[in-house]
Amino acid sequence: MKLLITGASGFLGQYTVAEALRRGFQVRAVVRPTNIANLPWCNYPGLELVHIDLLQKPDYLINALQGVNVVLHIAAATKGDFATQYANTVVATKNLLKAMVASGVLRLVAISSFSVFDYLRIDSGVTITEDSPIERQPAMRDVYTQTKLMQEQIVRDFEIKNGGKVTIVRPGMIYGRSHLWNALLGVKVSDRLWIRIGTNSQIPLTYVENCAEAIVNAAETDEAIGKTLNIVDDDLPTQSIYVNQLAKMMPRSPHTITISWTLMRLLTDTIWLCNQSLLAGRIKLPHIFIPARLHARFKPLHYSNTRAQQVLHWKPKYSLVTALERSCSDIDLLDVQTSPISILSP
Repeated sequence: MKLLITGASGFLGQYTVAEALRRGFQVRAVVRPTNIANLPWCNYPGLELVHIDLLQKPDYLINALQGVNVVLHIAAATKGDFATQYANTVVATKNLLKAMVASGVLRLVAISSFSVFDYLRIDSGVTITEDSPIERQPAMRDVYTQTKLMQEQIVRDFEIKNGGKVTIVRPGMIYGRSHLWNALLGVKVSDRLWIRIGTNSQIPLTYVENCAEAIVNAAETDEAIGKTLNIVDDDLPTQSIYVNQLAKMMPRSPHTITISWTLMRLLTDTIWLCNQSLLAGRIKLPHIFIPARLHARFKPLHYSNTRAQQVLHWKPKYSLVTALERSCSDIDLLDVQTSPISILSP
């Protein structure tokens, strides 16, 4: 089986390529036309690198899809203004799906995000599942959420209108080497100082190697077609447990100042209401003072991976402690044997 993987040089993409190669899949990895020397698996047999910008030259995308059985679409923008994220998430997905239709490649594993849920209207303590409500007021959320919601809709349209055989994978917060402190813990003030918001909320974490394995499973599991699957690990920690584990592993963890969830929620609600009622919403508030965004990051909730385990016949391989040990070790987590590769360029 041959997989085409977009976003192959990104954090999740690199691990997904490595997992697919270890399992013996042929992989055509889509990377931007940049230096490939730092890609750890760039010389592995069975790998082709395709130097394509998903925003340009759709003919080259059609060529790259020749002989492909399944597309793993990981590429997306996580930063930047609306125009940047819209282009690199929404437009790029439209171009890819258009090329897939033209090529007759209909099997797609699309990577979405937990950001699409309607956290403000989900009660505290509820368990988030694939059936939880989706955000109804995207304008109240950040650009990333807005573009991921658009991307999901485009993928569903491809499924309905073009007979696409689609699996939507929604990972929680993906962590791993160089990606250990995250936005669900609080607000980064500097490299050495974070303001933590809450202590006892469960964090919907998925270790990057566990997540990559689930994605590759989705590519080879017919039962996953037509499904949306939430990907989180089994032993999900609270914010405090996670930070304490990080402190044990990292000798120079940032200093933190902690604000309780209850206090932060009341403060945000007060500031938001004052801005709306007294100032007609004219003040552009920081994200944490917008209720919908605050709830999406810090609300005390629970999370389930039951459907993913059942459908994908998958169980997260690495526990929290083992994953952190691997992330903080000198092990080459992406090590694969070297051999010449084929490079396709426009």
